[in-house]
Amino acid sequence: MNTHEKINYLELPACDLEATKAFFSTVFGWSFTDYGPEYTAFDHAGIDGGFYLSDKRARTAEGSVLIVLYSKHLAQTQAKVEAAGGTLIRPVFDFPGGRRFHFTDPSGNELAVWSDVD
Repeated sequence: MNTHEKINYLELPACDLEATKAFFSTVFGWSFTDYGPEYTAFDHAGIDGGFYLSDKRARTAEGSVLIVLYSKHLAQTQAKVEAAGGTLIRPVFDFPGGRRFHFTDPSGNELAVWSDVD
């Protein structure tokens, strides 16, 4: 459902759309719909969005917003991220409200996963 003046959709760069789709479908169960050779939309991610073909990447060090996913089982999710080709760039750390880690996807985009339980 579209909600007036609320975040509705996210778009991220991806240098390899096929690897990006495989990673997010394997680790997080996202579904994809291709719209030509340079764009794929995702759903089943909590919010819909897409990846566009680009040599750019979304990294906090470069001023990008950080997309943070939630997990009930942080260690299991980290293992899935790494097994699917994600790169851990910040190991699990405590922060007010829980614990989290940061990783990059196959296209080099930085994301994080947090949990309020072990």
